[in-house]
Amino acid sequence: MNRVPLEKKVLSENDRIAGELREKFSAYNILCLNFISSPGAGKTALLERTLEPWHRHTRVATLTGDIQTDNDARRLARFGFPVRQISSGGACHLDARMVKRALGDWNLEEIDLLLIENVGNLVCPTSYDLGEAAKIVVLSVTEGDDKPLKYPATFFKASLLILNKIDLLPYVPFDLGKARENALRVHPGLEILEVSCTTGEGLGTWRDWLARNLTETLHSAESHDPHVICEKFCGHS
Repeated sequence: MNRVPLEKKVLSENDRIAGELREKFSAYNILCLNFISSPGAGKTALLERTLEPWHRHTRVATLTGDIQTDNDARRLARFGFPVRQISSGGACHLDARMVKRALGDWNLEEIDLLLIENVGNLVCPTSYDLGEAAKIVVLSVTEGDDKPLKYPATFFKASLLILNKIDLLPYVPFDLGKARENALRVHPGLEILEVSCTTGEGLGTWRDWLARNLTETLHSAESHDPHVICEKFCGHS
């Protein structure tokens, strides 16, 4: 059996559905972000700290993917925003069909920001478009600073790299400068942020990034004022 044509057929069908999702997100002015990382890099913790300060009327929803369990969805649901777990059934990534099914009966008119937490993996999720506006890679300092060179496709396709757990830098052999250098070798011009979900360091800059991109996505009178968007979504002006 020739696996290459079959793989191309699968990816082609995924791209078709992803294109439909992207058109729908665009029609409803939804900023969709796809978070990718290896297991344990801190995606869920980052989303917790992202949702925590937001007002309950904030128009945000989250889809979180795992091979098994709904642990992450339960962690995020406590903030009062719509969240659904996607069980990949053993697959090492989410695909567009899973996202389309998970959106289900959600009223997209009530969503401005859709956060998708992919399955922990730096290989497979890269090949599957979910209709997102941007892929965000989370790399923790407990991993190797050479990860961008080992998984170049993931970092090349990302719009943003978040270097997470920087509070642990004194205790791990991670070279922050080298990680940045390696990421920029793979993707010149890649935006890079440094955060700690434990101490809160850098989270303001991350929320500002969100506010800036929401400003570009939302097509309303208030969307042209980044201070209004930041106050609405970030809890500060």
